[in-house]
Amino acid sequence: MPSEKKPRSVDRIKTGSFERRLSLTRAGLYAGTRMAGHYATNWFGSRERRDKRHSSMLTRQAEFLVEELGQLKGSVVKIGQIMALYGEHFLPEEVTEALHTLEDKTTSLEWPVIERTLKEELGDKRFAELDVEPDPIGAASLGQVHRAVRRSDGTSIVLKIQYPGVAEAVDSDLNSVAQLLKMARVVSWGPDFDEWLEEVRTMMHREVDYELEARTTESFRLKLENDSRFVVPRIIHEYSAPHVIASTFESGYSVGSEPVQSLSLERRSELGKAALELFLSELFIWNEIQTDPNFGNYRIRLAEDTGDRDQIVLLDFGAVQRYSDDFLGPVREMIRASYEQDLEAVIQGGIKLRFMDPEWPRPILERFGRVCMSVLEPLSGDIMEKPDYALNANGEYRWKQSDLPNRVARQATRSAISRYFRIPPREFIFLNRKLVGVYTFISVLEAEFNGEPILREYLYGDASSHESATGIEESGKL
Repeated sequence: MPSEKKPRSVDRIKTGSFERRLSLTRAGLYAGTRMAGHYATNWFGSRERRDKRHSSMLTRQAEFLVEELGQLKGSVVKIGQIMALYGEHFLPEEVTEALHTLEDKTTSLEWPVIERTLKEELGDKRFAELDVEPDPIGAASLGQVHRAVRRSDGTSIVLKIQYPGVAEAVDSDLNSVAQLLKMARVVSWGPDFDEWLEEVRTMMHREVDYELEARTTESFRLKLENDSRFVVPRIIHEYSAPHVIASTFESGYSVGSEPVQSLSLERRSELGKAALELFLSELFIWNEIQTDPNFGNYRIRLAEDTGDRDQIVLLDFGAVQRYSDDFLGPVREMIRASYEQDLEAVIQGGIKLRFMDPEWPRPILERFGRVCMSVLEPLSGDIMEKPDYALNANGEYRWKQSDLPNRVARQATRSAISRYFRIPPREFIFLNRKLVGVYTFISVLEAEFNGEPILREYLYGDASSHESATGIEESGKL
């Protein structure tokens, strides 16, 4: 396997609420003063020039704020990353683009700090049973990952270690970041933003709850244990603790790596089908969806290494969300209606989900409904017309060449929908991000297949008998 880039390391991460609040408040006051001066002087010139100056100012403001957030590390960085992923309806484009750069600001803690944390969490006796590699194989905003070997039997283990004090700082950090954005005048305060902010808070608390993540990981492992296309690490409870998750080490290549990209079209397409089925099982059967589209959560294990078939290794279950049937029911009905080309049912589903309004003009409702239906293009079969370049010589859908996400976005932008479109319910934002992630995953594989037979099984067949849905009853034993 190719070696991972060694992250930068520091000897501590600021987690004291006072020093973090002080840093963020100081940055917010400076940014707010600068933005106020901009508003006071940006009165001259044409509308186009004023808009251009304002966009430039927002970009500089956002870059400054991101630099300040990046220096604090810990949950502040994770909060910024989540806002970048899900904040498109609340934050200016310049701000979300800048926040995306936080993904490059990963910093690991030096080994003596991690060693001390492991001894505190596991106890000296358990720690002594392991030979832990001092250099991390991965570092993120909330913790880092180290490989280890159990001395007694040579079992390869992965230890995911949460940074000290991060969990306790989540609430104060989120409040401080929100206040920073407000002081810097880059966000409009209101009920919708407040509701979304509380969803971010819920996500953050779930991300730092390692005991919940361990249970969720084991739940997914049992769901998929009879499906040879997937690998889920096994939790090793004797080396896990409130801020440490120990699991079996599962090797694999990144999705975009040369060994994966050089696979035959048939093998890449089989991996794409598996990814699609996994998502549909989450949506139609389990009511539990991994909402983080980060490709770092997936690895590909090649058949040459398994002796059987290519496999998708699923990692990191900290962002799994459970949805109620009250929400997913209308989503499923919209998918069914889109497949059946029932425009009226699609519109009614959008109204139930609160991102369409029955008071909108009828042409707008119909236009928005057709945009929603077009998302189902790869799964629609012959009933929906597709561009010639989206199909290969055998009539199979070319997921990458179809450019579907961009076409849908352009379709929505060119219409009058944007003048009416309201902020969707927070659950839908995360679900939509997952859908885009699945489509992108399959596109990166450059898979070519029609998803219609797979979708039909979930709409009308016994999807619980699907290979990707086996082991469901066993998961209830947790």
